[in-house]
Formats: sequence, C-alpha cells, structure tokens
Amino acid sequence: MAKSSSSSSPSSAAASAATTSSAPPLPASYEAALQELEGLVAGLESGQLPLDQLLTGYQRGAQLLKFCRDKLEAVETQIKVLEGTELKPWVQE
Repeated sequence: MAKSSSSSSPSSAAASAATTSSAPPLPASYEAALQELEGLVAGLESGQLPLDQLLTGYQRGAQLLKFCRDKLEAVETQIKVLEGTELKPWVQE
C-alpha cells in the first residue's frame, strides 16, 4: 500500500507540473506574440503533431490571439485625430 500512495504523489506532481508548464507567460511585445503565433499555425497546419500537442498548440494560439487583439485595441484607443482644434478618437470608416 505504501507503493501506491508514493506512486500517486509523483503522478499528482507530474499533473501539477504539466498544468504549470502548459501556461507559458505571454510575450513581451505584439511582434513577439505574432511571431510565436505564426510558428504555431505552421506546426498545426503541418499535420505532423500528435493530438495532445495539437490541443496544446491550439490553446496557446488562442491565448496569443487574444493578447494580439488586446494590444491592437489598446493602440487604437490611443490614436487621436485632430479635427479643427479638438482631439477626437480615431474611428476607421
């Protein structure tokens, strides 16, 4: 019985490590996120990855996509257009 409790602890530790390692930090910049996202897409499209890696890649890609969209939205709200003497938010038409 001591064996099964000791073997369950490494399994739990491995599961915790997998959860921790499956969520790498987001890149420092939009450009770095875009580059990583492009690499992930190429890997996913290759059809050479095992199913578990496909799922992990897809999840990471979704994180990176949200990061990039958030960065673009933040920049867009910072862009101002001078109309006459008044600054107004830039609106793409």
